[in-house]
Amino acid sequence: MIKETEQYVKDFHMGDSSGHDYAHIERVRKMALAIGREEQADLLIVEMAALLHDTVDDKLTDAVTAWTRLENFFDQIELSPDKRNAIKHILKYMSFKGGVNAGKLETLEGKVVQDADRLDAIGAIGIARTFMYAGKFGDIMYDPLIPPRDLEEADYREKTHAINHFYEKLFKLKDLMNTESGRKMAVERHEFMETFITQFKKEWQ
Repeated sequence: MIKETEQYVKDFHMGDSSGHDYAHIERVRKMALAIGREEQADLLIVEMAALLHDTVDDKLTDAVTAWTRLENFFDQIELSPDKRNAIKHILKYMSFKGGVNAGKLETLEGKVVQDADRLDAIGAIGIARTFMYAGKFGDIMYDPLIPPRDLEEADYREKTHAINHFYEKLFKLKDLMNTESGRKMAVERHEFMETFITQFKKEWQ
């Protein structure tokens, strides 16, 4: 089942240049399994959800088609209804989406996978992925005249610049971690981003 899921995910992410490639999936998977063991979560659900978490993301694909394709894949691998529903719940509610999904994840497994995904969004890797994503979707690097938005009120997909992403989302993630393991790992990565932004703005001047 895991091998078939790996291939399904590799096919989906092939050629990605937005920072959501298969290498990202592998990092999230390893992190989620490490946190899941610490938190005594169901590791099959954790691993499957970590592998599949971006395959229905509307940033990367048509969500309606993606959910249908995923249901067909679950049929193909004969995934049981309880595991299927547990994984679908995670995939539906783990994304940040400007904060609108806050508090909707109800399972330990979901919180584990969400922490792993958020850890890959911060630190050195998170910085690199931010600029990959901005370049892919046409956002500029920085404009000091465009302030960060309140994403509860603004359109999360509207054009901005890469540096705003740190203030609108990335700097918030340390305090949004669900697990003790996630919180501990987030501290160093958060501090690295703060150092980077300080140096970036110094050089910009």
